[in-house]
Amino acid sequence: MANLVLPDAVLVKNYISGDESALASLIERHQSKIYGFIYSKVNDRDLSDDIFQDTFIKVIKTLKTKSYNEEGKFLPWVMRIAHNLVVDHFRKSKKMPFQRETEEYSIFNYMSDNAPTVESKMITEQVEYDLTRLLNELPDDQKEVLIMRMYQDLSFKEIADLTGVSINTALGRMRYALLNLRKIIEKNQIILTN
Repeated sequence: MANLVLPDAVLVKNYISGDESALASLIERHQSKIYGFIYSKVNDRDLSDDIFQDTFIKVIKTLKTKSYNEEGKFLPWVMRIAHNLVVDHFRKSKKMPFQRETEEYSIFNYMSDNAPTVESKMITEQVEYDLTRLLNELPDDQKEVLIMRMYQDLSFKEIADLTGVSINTALGRMRYALLNLRKIIEKNQIILTN
């Protein structure tokens, strides 16, 4: 007597009715197609095994809850589940690449919070206040050149044109402004860091 090959729809119905061997037959029948499809997308045996297993976990859950509609399309349905799991894998791996913690790699090396803390805001405000006080101690011509250069980002040619002096005079005023600032900082023992 020849072996009777049952259609997928009958095996699905038998599995839903409690025949566990029917699912084993379905997996055995379609394993190479489904696994081959998954492997062709991820190109990794371990990952393919995981996705293949997850595919059939979803199949089992759906069949057990009786939410599968048999339309003679068991294999395309399972392939769609496998495809979705592959897509999910790539979405997750692009958003959050998996790395194990090692001596060379720690997730904390890549995580940072660039938002200013209360402390850093206070330090910045203090530095700006100290700088303003220091600038006010400079002679007006030196202060003017330093502000144009450092805060307005003007070139020495632009500064010379705006102030009506030569480029060398503008350079000299900048040099003396910096020297005088250093003297004032040292004299008052001011620390400018942020």
